[in-house]
Amino acid sequence: MTDRIDVNRLLVEMRALKSQTQAFGATGVDSRPGVAPLEQNNGPRFNEVLASAVDKVNEVQQASKSMGNAYLKGEPGIDVTDVMIASQKASVAFESMVQVRNKLVEAYRDVMNMPI
Repeated sequence: MTDRIDVNRLLVEMRALKSQTQAFGATGVDSRPGVAPLEQNNGPRFNEVLASAVDKVNEVQQASKSMGNAYLKGEPGIDVTDVMIASQKASVAFESMVQVRNKLVEAYRDVMNMPI
């Protein structure tokens, strides 16, 4: 079986590259007849979403660390099961963030290796 390029995926990637070039100062108006301009997305920017995700992972890790320290100091109301659950939450959040980073690096390499 031969590998064929999915046309829809290729079109999405080309539109993404075009929108990235428009972010660097291109006019965004296509003078070719029959080509509609891309719609503007007023949602949150990718870097803002990624930064908030990293901040959330950091908060979970700090909460886990402070709960562990409180348990080690013998503060009342801190149960070992709560400490372990917080530790596992921090671990899962960190591993998830690492996987997102790996996918981003892989996508960046794929885009950079695309023929022009």
